[in-house]
Amino acid sequence: MSIFGCCCRNECRSDCTTLAIVSSIIIGIVAAFLRIAAVITIAPAFLWVTFGIAVAYLAITLISASLIPNSGIRICICPVLSVLLTGILGTIIASLILLAISFTATSILGAVIVGALLAFFFLILTTTACLIKCIVKCFNTD
Repeated sequence: MSIFGCCCRNECRSDCTTLAIVSSIIIGIVAAFLRIAAVITIAPAFLWVTFGIAVAYLAITLISASLIPNSGIRICICPVLSVLLTGILGTIIASLILLAISFTATSILGAVIVGALLAFFFLILTTTACLIKCIVKCFNTD
């Protein structure tokens, strides 16, 4: 079984979550460079929105994970859920840090944290797509 993969019925695929992680890292690096160059600014409203979305995802993940039956679908979504939870917790922590501490426009530390926030937030979005893909593939009878 692949660490980053979606395994259903002994068929492992590692392209979806691996692609999600790589693209999130690229988005985070680009966002950090744009923040250092003062091309983008992050408003407190955006930080509250990302925090709220991450908390909502955490609550939905908790509720839906408890409703999943003990079947082959757990094998399919467990690797994807660990990546999703990493994105959720990273988004919550980075948004709280940026809300608590005021950084200057060209602060390198602020740019790194903004890059991490956008990388984790993008990881939530892309991993959700992977999760949907895995669930549909597991329920597909073909």
